[in-house]
Formats: sequence, C-alpha cells, structure tokens
Amino acid sequence: MPEASLLLGIDTCGPSGSVALARLQGGALTLLDQAELAGRSYSATLVSAVGAMLARHSATLGDLAALVVVSGPGSFTGVRVGLSAAKGLAEPAEIPVVAVSRLAVLGQKAGTEAAALDAHRQEVFLRIGVAGAEPREMLAGTDELAAMTAPERIAVCDEAVALLLATWPAAQQVPVEPPTATDAMQFALPRIAARAFDDIALLDGHYLRRSDAEIFGGPVVPEPVPQPGKR
Repeated sequence: MPEASLLLGIDTCGPSGSVALARLQGGALTLLDQAELAGRSYSATLVSAVGAMLARHSATLGDLAALVVVSGPGSFTGVRVGLSAAKGLAEPAEIPVVAVSRLAVLGQKAGTEAAALDAHRQEVFLRIGVAGAEPREMLAGTDELAAMTAPERIAVCDEAVALLLATWPAAQQVPVEPPTATDAMQFALPRIAARAFDDIALLDGHYLRRSDAEIFGGPVVPEPVPQPGKR
C-alpha cells in the first residue's frame, strides 16, 4: 500500500448514515470529508454522495486504496443498500474491501468490549465478551438478557438504554454518539494494515435477525414439478 492512501467509508445501517473520505499515512487516519445521509433515502443518495465527495477532492475510485463498509447489524434495507453500493463501487475498480460490525465499531468508540444497539420489538443487538474467546454478537430480548451475566460496562447510543436499564441495572452504560463511517475506517485500520480484506463474492449482511418477510410471511409452497407426459 502506498505511503499515503485514500480510504472510503460507508455506513448505512442506522436511522441515519454517512460516507467519509480519509487519508491514511504512517498508520494515522486524517479525515478529509464526511457527509451525512438521511435515513430511508440511502438508495437514492448514497452513490451520488460518494461521487460528489470524490469530485470535491479531485479523486476517482481508482485512487482508493481500500473501502470500508459497515455490514450490520441494523436496518435490513440499509445494510443491503450499503453492501450493494460497496460491491458495485469496488469490483470494477478492484478496490479491496473491509466489512465491519457496527457493534464492534460502537464498542471501540466507547472503549468497551460490550455494546448494544436498539433492535426494536423489545430486543437489542448485543456484543458481549466471552472468556477465552472472541466476543459474541446476537439478538437478545428480556429473557435472554436476564439469563446472562451482565458486563461491567456496555456501550450504547440509542433506545437500547431503556431495555438494558430494566434488565441489567448494575451494568454501567457508556453513552456515545452513534458510530459513523469515519469510526468504521478507524476500526478497520489493523485489518487494512494486515491486508486482511474480504472476498467481495462472499460478502453478506451481518443481520442477526431474519427479515420481516421470513418472520411474518407464510410458508413457501414450491411449484409442482411437471411430470413427463403430463401437461
């Protein structure tokens, strides 16, 4: 990787999102630009926001050394739009991609191992440490939380606060601003330095929950297979 490299970050997993452009030099990240994206408008604004940002800095996709995309958990639509855009931008220009968890980014931003995001329906997306192993990420409701040992400290940035306060009153909540595309790039720096990039062909959303269509839809009835000699 060149001594000074341009990185692009994309985060469309939350109620609002962002794209960011930064310069990586000597292991340090310098933010050049960040644009906020309104929720529910990602499909209409994301690619144009990236194009406008690159143009403002006289850069092209070919100038990017890596692209960092937040792959969830969060809004199904937001996750899909972000990943689709990342793949569409990266593949033609052969830009290496690093996909990161929004929970992990939140935890690093707050300086905690545990983190929680509001998943609605009285549930949270949860990242929690496990002794002798990598932290686990899961969807948890009141019953699941009550069955766990609460962490000493947990990062929060939204309405997950209320559910955690009710079930884990002894856990110290560490409130921070919601993670951004810049935070995602900062989190991804060790992987970029190690060139531990993701395979675009295998990249998928980190959902932690089934889609509403899967949850509320009826059973899928396969079409009958035509039999030889029958119409």
